[in-house]
Amino acid sequence: MEKIKVLIVDDSAVVRQALSMVFASDKNIEVIGTAADPYYAAQKIQKEIPDVITLDIEMPRMDGLTFLKKLMSQHPIPVVIISSLTANGTETGMKALEYGAVDIITKPQLSSREFYEESRIRLCDVVKAAAKAKLFKNERLAKIATTPIKVEPKYSADAILPGNARDYSMIKTTEIVIAIGASTGGTEALRELLEVLPADSPGIVIVQHMPEVFTRSFAQRLNEICKISVKEAENGDSVIRGRALIAPGNKHTILKRSGAKYYVEVKDGPLVNRHRPSVDVLFRSTARYAGKNAVGIIMTGMGADGAKGLLEMKEAGARTAAQDEKSCVVFGMPKEAIKLGAADKVLPLNQLAGFIVRH
Repeated sequence: MEKIKVLIVDDSAVVRQALSMVFASDKNIEVIGTAADPYYAAQKIQKEIPDVITLDIEMPRMDGLTFLKKLMSQHPIPVVIISSLTANGTETGMKALEYGAVDIITKPQLSSREFYEESRIRLCDVVKAAAKAKLFKNERLAKIATTPIKVEPKYSADAILPGNARDYSMIKTTEIVIAIGASTGGTEALRELLEVLPADSPGIVIVQHMPEVFTRSFAQRLNEICKISVKEAENGDSVIRGRALIAPGNKHTILKRSGAKYYVEVKDGPLVNRHRPSVDVLFRSTARYAGKNAVGIIMTGMGADGAKGLLEMKEAGARTAAQDEKSCVVFGMPKEAIKLGAADKVLPLNQLAGFIVRH
């Protein structure tokens, strides 16, 4: 019997090593390589085609579900998903099966004794079964066209962020992103909100309409009084648990994703809804790259900036809230969002922190 050739794709070196040791314990399985992300995996597949690929979902540069779709629409190979996101019954696991995965396994704990005693037989058996699977090119996935870039008027959010809001968001990740927009009255409202958030709160990105010379000192002031760290956003800053990033004045701040990791892009661009930074630009990018992995909050402020972006977030699956009229200094931006049906909840300022923590 020829050995089953396995390629392990996971961004964790510890997991790659542990899986390699597990499969090496079976005389019928041979690990022909490991890869830290799908791009490295593609390079290895060009050199030698494995019989089975084990694939994580949360990885840098490209997430596992995107790679799975590309693989099954172009060159089907049996894939076993091994991820902490694939507990039985989760939407991520169901999508993995829909896209062509042979089986899904929740990633075991990496304590060596537990890993070997409870997981070795299961992992090896699944790989052996996958090697016998009959696969066909998924024509439906192959026909999914890339959404064309729309050219919109100069003063729309599309001028900063072209394309469809649902193009890049993952179904589910282990981390949530909080996107917040505010204007008139927002400095004190944000202080009240951020001051009560716990130190391990999800990563937060904020647009507060404010001149460029003030945003850094505003962030420093909040950093001194909040349990979370607060800083003025810089291009490439990671969106991580326990940190809030405030868009610098006169620069648009856009949420981006590399694999399952979120970061911000800070850039110039035309005014959007009379503002730079624009809440709509932040919210729209959050809908696009985070989808249902996000919570959106629109707070006190003049005008309508952020209303349409919050609606896009809601349509992409995010949970959304608007500050109520009574607690707003100016009930403009939240009012416009509520009129569009963009807010799941309308809440007083003192309940917004609880909304974030719950979701």
